[in-house]
Amino acid sequence: MQLDPIAAAAGVKLIAHETIGSASTEAMAAARRGERGPLWITAARQTAGRGRRGNTWVSEPGNLYVSLLLVDAAPPQRTGELSFVAALAARDAVSELVPNLASHLALKWPNDLLLGGAKFAGILIETEGPAAIVGIGVNCAHHPAETSYPATDLAANGVAISPQQLFRCLSKTMLARLQQWDRGRSFASIRADWLTHATGIGQDIRVRLPTEEIAGRFQSLDETGRLLLRLPDGRVQSISAGEVFAIAAPNHVLLAR
Repeated sequence: MQLDPIAAAAGVKLIAHETIGSASTEAMAAARRGERGPLWITAARQTAGRGRRGNTWVSEPGNLYVSLLLVDAAPPQRTGELSFVAALAARDAVSELVPNLASHLALKWPNDLLLGGAKFAGILIETEGPAAIVGIGVNCAHHPAETSYPATDLAANGVAISPQQLFRCLSKTMLARLQQWDRGRSFASIRADWLTHATGIGQDIRVRLPTEEIAGRFQSLDETGRLLLRLPDGRVQSISAGEVFAIAAPNHVLLAR
């Protein structure tokens, strides 16, 4: 793995591993040792990768598994916005490498990337004190067969991007999106860009919460990034976290590079 020269010149650091338990766990351990970042931890394979709500992230070689350590990146109440920053950066990287793919990429609230309606990348934000870990996994060569949401990978859509190529570009696009975000001062700009590429706006969706599942129309995001769901009775409910599912099944698109 190599950083893009722009990221390296900005002082971003990199530690690359062949096999580790979890890139995010390694990044948090580095923070506890006093590392200030920005520091990328990458792994060709993870033996204990994880996603949101404790879900296992299948981490065999061929896909991209990376985590970015940021310390004092923003006021604590704003670190959750990093999921939108990272989603845009990942989309930017794929779009730059394969421009004809851009129109088929979409962002799914709160932290997934879709290709042809199926998930091919996910983001997990974890915090401890002033440290924030941005975990990113991208299905380059393969994807799990059984998931709660349809999954795919770049290769299955006729796109050949190696983890090394994708990471190099991502290290640059992430830096640009962090600069745009400006420690949360310009989240309105990030929010506007995210909404431009979002899936499901104005459509009926289901949202799975820890204790219930509710349905309504995805209206927009509020100024903090919460999902605004218009319920059948006309009320609008703000949702901070949950799993979103389209009422209609997504379509898959096969693309050639």
